[in-house]
Amino acid sequence: MIEKEIISTNKAPAAVGPYSQAVKAGEFIFISGQVPLDPATGEIVEGNIQAQTRQALANLKAIITAAGTSLDKVVKVTVFLTDMNDFSLVNEVYGEFFPNHPPARACVEVSGLPMAVALLTGKW
Repeated sequence: MIEKEIISTNKAPAAVGPYSQAVKAGEFIFISGQVPLDPATGEIVEGNIQAQTRQALANLKAIITAAGTSLDKVVKVTVFLTDMNDFSLVNEVYGEFFPNHPPARACVEVSGLPMAVALLTGKW
C-alpha cells in the first residue's frame, strides 16, 4: 500500500474546505487547485488576469517547494478558465514559470469557479 503524506505551507493559501494543499503518494505529489489568493491576506489579488495567474502559479510553486521539489519536475498542469478569451494572457505568464521543457497541460473553459477566478492545478 502506498503511504500518503500531507503537504502544507503558510506560503500558500490555507485550504478553505475539507482538503489538503497537497498530498504526496509514492513518487508523486498531487496539488489541489489554486486560486489567486494572497497567502498573507487571504484576499484575491487585485489586477488583471495576468496578476491573478501569477499569484495562482506562485501559490503552486510555494506548495511544490514545501514538498521538497521544484517546478522543473512538473509533469501535468490543468488550467480552468471562466473565459477562454483570457487564454493568451494566461499563457504569457504560464511561460514565465515553465520556460524550458514545460509539462503536459490541459486548459478548459468552465461556467464558474470558486470566487469567480481562474484555477490552476497540477501533478508533480
